Amino acid sequence: MVWGAWICLLSPLVAACAITLGGTRQSRRAAGYLATTSCFVAFVGAVASFIGLLGRQGGDRQIISTAWTWITGGSYQSGLQILIDPLSVFMMLVVSGVGALIVWYSIGYMDGDDEERRYFAYMALFVFSMLLLVQAGNLLLLLAGWGMVGLSSYLLIGYWHERPSAIAAAKKAFVMNAIGDATMALAFFLLIQKGNSLEFGILGGQFSSTVANLVALGLLGGAVAKSAQIPLHTWLPDAMEGPTPVSALIHAATMVTAGVYLIVRTHAIFEQAPRIADLAAGLGALTLLVAGLIALVQVDIKRVIAYSTMSQIGYMFVGAGVGSYPNAMFHLMTHAFFKALLFMAAGIVIHALLNEQDIRKMGGLRQFAPKTYWAFLFGSLALVGIFPFAGFFSKDSILAAAMAHGGWYGYLLWAAGLIGTLLTGLYTFRLFFIVWWGEPSAFVREHFHALRRDVVGVSMASTVGVLAVLSLIGGWIQFSPWWHPVETWLQTVAEPIVSPESWQEWLSIALSLLLGLSGIAVAWSIYGAKRLAVPRIAWAQRTLEHKFWFDEAYDALFYEPAVFLANLLRRGVEEPIITDSGRDLGDDTRDLGGLVARAQTGLVRTYVLAIASSVAVLAVVFVIVK
Repeated sequence: MVWGAWICLLSPLVAACAITLGGTRQSRRAAGYLATTSCFVAFVGAVASFIGLLGRQGGDRQIISTAWTWITGGSYQSGLQILIDPLSVFMMLVVSGVGALIVWYSIGYMDGDDEERRYFAYMALFVFSMLLLVQAGNLLLLLAGWGMVGLSSYLLIGYWHERPSAIAAAKKAFVMNAIGDATMALAFFLLIQKGNSLEFGILGGQFSSTVANLVALGLLGGAVAKSAQIPLHTWLPDAMEGPTPVSALIHAATMVTAGVYLIVRTHAIFEQAPRIADLAAGLGALTLLVAGLIALVQVDIKRVIAYSTMSQIGYMFVGAGVGSYPNAMFHLMTHAFFKALLFMAAGIVIHALLNEQDIRKMGGLRQFAPKTYWAFLFGSLALVGIFPFAGFFSKDSILAAAMAHGGWYGYLLWAAGLIGTLLTGLYTFRLFFIVWWGEPSAFVREHFHALRRDVVGVSMASTVGVLAVLSLIGGWIQFSPWWHPVETWLQTVAEPIVSPESWQEWLSIALSLLLGLSGIAVAWSIYGAKRLAVPRIAWAQRTLEHKFWFDEAYDALFYEPAVFLANLLRRGVEEPIITDSGRDLGDDTRDLGGLVARAQTGLVRTYVLAIASSVAVLAVVFVIVK
C-alpha cells in the first residue's frame, strides 16, 4: 500500500525527467507514450493504495510515510512525507485515472505539433504536482505542490508561446494564483507562530477566534484563487488559450479542484471559523450564478465549458462550506468525468474543423460525427444533472445539504443552487443545439474532416468513449437517500456536520430535475426548434459580454494605477537619477581615461624623466618636513 502511494506520486515525475533529459533522442510519439504510461502506472499505484486501505478499519486508515526530514529550524521540523488516508486515496484515483485518459487523448490531439516532447513533459509534471498536493503529509509539502500546480498551469496555458494572447493568459493565471498563494503562506506563518507546526493535526487545536478566522481566511484565499471563484476567477476563461487537453486537465482532474480539496482537508479550522465557512459557501453560490449567466452569451465552445466549470466548482464550495464534505468530494469526482468528456468531445470538434472554436460557424455536426454527438449529449445531460447521468446523483445532495444548513442563509444557498440548475440547462443545451443540431453550416461542409482510424483517431475516440460510460454510470456509486458509500469512506477523515432529512433530499431532487429540464426546454425552443426569438436586452447583453466588468474594474483599480506609478517613477527617478547620472559618470570616466592616455607616450626617456622628477619632488618634501 505504501509502495503503491509512492509509485503513484513519483511515476509522472520520472516520466517528466526522462522526457526532458532524453530530448530529441526520443521521438515525439515516444514521449507521449512515456507520459501516458507513467500516468496509468500512477493509477495502478492509487488502486493498490485503495485496496490496502479497504483491509483496514476506522482510525487505522491513516498512514504517514516519511522519506526524510526535509526542513529543520529550532524545534520546528517538516518531513518529506506522504499521507495515505481515504481522502488522499480518493483524490489519487481521480487525478491519476482521469489524468491518464487526458494524456492518452493528447497523443492524438497534439500529433504533428513541433514541440510535443515539451508538451508531454509539462503534462507529466502537472499530474505529479497535483498528486504531490493531494498526497502531502503536511501543510508545507502541500504548499510546495500548490505552487508547482500553478507553475505547471503557467507553462501549459502559455504552451503556444508564439501567441501573445497565450502568454498574456498564462501570466494572468500565474498572478491571480500568486495572490492566493500569498494568503496561504501568511496563514501558515500564523500557524507556525501559534502552534510551531505545519502538521495537519495542528488544525484541530484550540485557537482563539481571531487566529482561527485569520487562518481560515488565508486558506480560503488560496482556495478561491486556485478554483477560480469570485473575486479571483478572471484567469480561468483566458486559460482556454492552451491546448484543449490542457483545459480538460485543469478543469477536470487538477488545478481548479485543488481549492475544494484544500477546504475539505483543512475542515477542522473552518469548523472553528463558521463565518469564514459561510463565506466560502456564499462565494460558491455567487460564482455559480454569475458564471452561469456569463455562459449564456459566450461564443467560444471552450469558454462556455470553462464557465460551466466555475459554476460547478461553486456547487462544491457550497457543499464544503456548509459542512457536507463527502458530497462536495463526490461531485468533484463525477464532475471530473463529465467535464473531461465535454472538453475532449469539444476537442474532436475543434480538431475536425481546423482549430475553429467559434460556435457561430458550427451547426449540424451530428450528421458528420454521430458518435461524438452522443458522447457530448451524455456529458451535457450529466452536467445538467438529469437522471440517470452522474451529475444527478452528486449535485442534488449538495442542494439538500444547503437546505439542512438551516436558517435564512441555508435557504438562500439552496435557492441559488436551484437557479443555477436552471441556468445550467439553458447554457449547456444552447451550446449543444447550436453546435450539433440544424443544417450543417457552410463552414462545416467545407472544412470538416473525420478522425482517421489510426493512433490519432483511436487515442481521441477511445478516451471519449470511456468518459461517456463513466458519465453515465459513475454517479451510481452513491445515491444519498438510499446508499452512501462515498460518505462512509470519507467519514473518518471528513465527517459531515449536516445531515439532510429524507424530505429535503427528495424535494431538492424533484425541483432540481424539474428546473434542469425546464432550462433544456427553453434552450430547445430558442436554439433547437427556433420557435422563440433570443431575448435582446441591450444593457444586460453588454454586461454579460463584458463578464460583469470584472476585468475592466481590476484594470482600473490595479493595472492602470500601477502603470501610472511606474511611468511617474521612470520619469522622476530612473531617468534623471539613474540613467542620466550613469551616462554622466561614463562620460567623465572616458574623459579622465583620455587624459591618462595622453600621458602614455611609449618613450622610455619620458618615463625616466617622470620618475626622476617625482623622486626629486619627494626629496624636497622630506627635507622641508624634516
